[in-house]
Amino acid sequence: MNHRPDPIVTTAQGAIRGLRQAGTSAFLNIPYAAAPHGAGRFAPPRPHEPWDGVRDATEPGPTAPQSERKLGGIDMSPYFGTGWIPGADYLTVNVFAPAATDGGLPVMVFVHGGGFVAGSTRSALYDGSAFARDGVVLVTLNYRLGVAGFLDLPGAPANRGLLDVVAALRWVKENIAAFGGDPHQVTLFGQSAGATIVGGVLATPQASGLFRRAIVQSGSGLGAFTTEQAARVTRAAAAWLGVEPHVDAFAEISDDRLVEAASRLAGIDLRTETHHDPLIGLSPFSLVLDTQPAAAVAAGLGVGTGVDLLIGTNTEEGNLYLVPVDAYSTSTAEDVDDVAARSHPDPARLVETYRTARPEASFGELRSALMGDALFGAGSWALAEAHASHHRSATYAYEFAWRSRALDGELGATHAMELPFVFDLAHLPQLLGRTALLGPDEPPAGLAAHVHATWVRFATTGSPGWDPYDTGRRATMRIDAEWTQVTDPRRRERQAWR
Repeated sequence: MNHRPDPIVTTAQGAIRGLRQAGTSAFLNIPYAAAPHGAGRFAPPRPHEPWDGVRDATEPGPTAPQSERKLGGIDMSPYFGTGWIPGADYLTVNVFAPAATDGGLPVMVFVHGGGFVAGSTRSALYDGSAFARDGVVLVTLNYRLGVAGFLDLPGAPANRGLLDVVAALRWVKENIAAFGGDPHQVTLFGQSAGATIVGGVLATPQASGLFRRAIVQSGSGLGAFTTEQAARVTRAAAAWLGVEPHVDAFAEISDDRLVEAASRLAGIDLRTETHHDPLIGLSPFSLVLDTQPAAAVAAGLGVGTGVDLLIGTNTEEGNLYLVPVDAYSTSTAEDVDDVAARSHPDPARLVETYRTARPEASFGELRSALMGDALFGAGSWALAEAHASHHRSATYAYEFAWRSRALDGELGATHAMELPFVFDLAHLPQLLGRTALLGPDEPPAGLAAHVHATWVRFATTGSPGWDPYDTGRRATMRIDAEWTQVTDPRRRERQAWR
């Protein structure tokens, strides 16, 4: 790496100039694929044309087209970011690296969440400076969202957003050594929709040799739609836009209209005679696969069995979808039954299992627990079981249990709560306050440093520091102010989803 005041790195596409700050270097808005516009929005990602001279990489770039996302009474802007920043060249990466290195550093590549319709590398929570400070080259990436990324269109390849992630991994393999990273020591990690995409990449043969380890934070190995479910979304989108459900017609529609169409698709009933909706109505977009990622990994397909896996969820995932919109304390028995009916073939037995495991629970607690496991828990258990069954590489499990006191103490250990700790950003002012993600109180001293160091350790050594998960003991690290390794936590609930 060049040691001038403004660091310059030469990639396969051309030279870039980044920023140096406090012993680290940041390179922002580097294209890893050609700009997707017109019909190209629905095509596989293509290589970016080389450029002459030195490209400026000191300012954040545009984002994937998306509508503004709000979530009731909680400020999620550090998570969702600044919304849509228009610009053609948005298939880009940000790279954070130590300012001085002899090379050979571990690399971590992060895939953001946002329900397959929102999010970007501009989000405050994805500043990779702490990783660079600690000897990791951290890469964050944008990918196509909504209609362009995930609508299953006749005439277009499926899962274009996932194909973007694979293209970014290829860019990393080709270029990361120039930033000090080891292309053979790459950890792919993601959260929420990003974690579900990581699970999909595990089942993608084209990703072979592109990464060595994976971390799935609150994703699902059972989160993909069937082609029948995806076709319902496509028909609804085409009807709203007044066009034929084919790529040629959609190629003529503006990004603004596609974003508006995506926002009008919420609430489609995707339950079929043979399948429930794995996102229980929260998003009309997901991966579209004939075989769920967990089943593909169980069958030894894709690359999943050859990479080490760290996987986990948060204790109260479902709270994020209830507490901020005043639906938690007002939950009823009917609400509990409705979640179970949306997500399980035997809803009465499922509800009884959760009532038995939580005899003192309110309807809000039961509803949240069922939602969290329908969205993330069941699919994470299935992927962990599938991966551990092969014994070719290590599996590790965690549960993030630290409770935020945001929104009068009700938000708890909800979805996305682990992110500020993973990125060692729990000190950010916008994360603290009654309506902020971490609540009004300072988190426990050292918790963010410990969580962050654990993720770095896994990326560096392949072990987070506790016993591997197997299909017998199911060792799981419960992460709170104190860390406790437990055996087969929530066994009854896990078995109810099998």
